[in-house]
Amino acid sequence: MSAGTQDGHAPPGSPHGEEAAHGSLAGYVTGFVLSVILTAIPFWLVMNHVLPTAVATTLAVMALAVAQIFVHMVFFLHMNTKSEGGWSMLALIFTLVVVTIALTGSVWVMFHLNANMTPMSAHDMRNAP
Repeated sequence: MSAGTQDGHAPPGSPHGEEAAHGSLAGYVTGFVLSVILTAIPFWLVMNHVLPTAVATTLAVMALAVAQIFVHMVFFLHMNTKSEGGWSMLALIFTLVVVTIALTGSVWVMFHLNANMTPMSAHDMRNAP
């Protein structure tokens, strides 16, 4: 062990110390700007009816939401394939599974709610129990 590393930790400021895992101000600003852009674009798409169908808008918003998750994971959570012995990659895979379940489940529920909440016709209301 070299001087300053008697406890097994690298000295502060070294490239292998705890400070290496933290982001820089430029990284946080980049992440913030990307997050704002990835929030503003779906808002603009929905409010101005830019895309021709609701399905296209839904898919675009979901794709931008997934992109924003990756921005948060890289710029704010500092996740990559090399850090922490692969645990970051395992967390990424888990996140992808959870996001897939949440997005497909949400679309499935919204579709079925829309199909089941359509108004009844006068003929259906007369024959209802």
